[in-house]
Amino acid sequence: MQKNLDAYWMPFTANRQFKKSPRLLSKAQGMHFWTPEGRQILDGIAGLWCVNAGHGRQKITQAIQDQAAEMDFAPPFNMGHPKAFELAEELVKITPEGMNKVFFTNSGSESVETALKMAIAYHRVRGEGQRTRLIGRERGYHGVNFGGISVGGMVANRKMFGTMLSGVDHIRHTHDPRNFNSRGQPANGAELADDLERLVALHDASTIAAVIVEPVAGSTGVLIPPKGYLQRLREICDKHGILLIFDEVITGFGRLGSPFAAEHFGVTPDLMTVAKGLTNGAVPMGAVFAKQQIHDAFMNGPEHLIEFFHGYTYSAHPLACAAGLATLETYADEGLLTRGAKMASTFEQAVHSLEGLPNVIDVRNIGLVGGIELAPIPGEPGKRAFSVFLDCWEKGVLVRTTGDTVALSPPLIIEASHIEQIVSTLKGAIQRAA
Repeated sequence: MQKNLDAYWMPFTANRQFKKSPRLLSKAQGMHFWTPEGRQILDGIAGLWCVNAGHGRQKITQAIQDQAAEMDFAPPFNMGHPKAFELAEELVKITPEGMNKVFFTNSGSESVETALKMAIAYHRVRGEGQRTRLIGRERGYHGVNFGGISVGGMVANRKMFGTMLSGVDHIRHTHDPRNFNSRGQPANGAELADDLERLVALHDASTIAAVIVEPVAGSTGVLIPPKGYLQRLREICDKHGILLIFDEVITGFGRLGSPFAAEHFGVTPDLMTVAKGLTNGAVPMGAVFAKQQIHDAFMNGPEHLIEFFHGYTYSAHPLACAAGLATLETYADEGLLTRGAKMASTFEQAVHSLEGLPNVIDVRNIGLVGGIELAPIPGEPGKRAFSVFLDCWEKGVLVRTTGDTVALSPPLIIEASHIEQIVSTLKGAIQRAA
């Protein structure tokens, strides 16, 4: 086992606590991790919302190995390689109708930055350069770069880092006590989308470039959109000429039982950000899907000039493209992009069996996503859920916490027996944390 843990400054981790009692993973296969000591851990969060097809998929592993042997890197600026174009073509076969352009990035955070820049630049090339304002949502999570935390609305991600980008505002979140313990989409709250009209009245629509929301807010504690909410948001954006961006970094690639949440909810955005499940977590990669008219607006002027001054050294990295193609094949071979719909009822019944346990104040679910909100310990927010997380770890199940909410997002290969193990382990941990 690794003994010296000092040099590594860990991300989104209580470093001092971790290094006193490390939680190390050394092997993964299927639904499970293993510790260096050989203890098996059931993965209840698909790694970090990303290993949708389960761990150690041979087709993906082989594709990465073969690509590394053939060509390790190709410059993405003014050059290309076949797998980048092949992956883009395969992706647009499963995106919502009309979203047929793909811009590759390396993470969800980079996808968000790219989409925000695309939105502002799109209005400028159309002659509406005054549309620079960006609208996010309270309790939203859009990665950790400055654009993402500016449009994001999670306090801990923002408070340490200054004044953010200028010209950003936020609509209200959708967490509504009227909907506590709803199953699937809650009934109340479609009118919360009308808060965008308040900001239009305040700033004037002619200054607003885009609105960005997660169809299902994940990192803030699994907030499900009320029935009609996303449709209403789409209508208001269309009315005022504002682009709608869906952040599908978490919901993309089968999490809700459809390829994307846009298809699940029947609402097509103008731009859509993805990452995580794009390569099953095997190689870092993200993407932005854009409607044809957004792409075409940039295709003006002399043909030898760059149309969109943006990109990354590792955009469409050969190893990532190979992993992405093999991941899409794996999803298709096993019907994983829709399997969540088949397992959703079993998952829903199980997570809602936690209602009524000590300190459980709300249970939320949709597809293969669940959130169990716990009452905080007075004066110690987050501590109760963290104790549940540690308890589950000791009992062989990996869950995730955000604040005092326990979040579940298991691999799409999950079986009923795994669901029962996750929920029964959680039940015991919640009872012991009372």
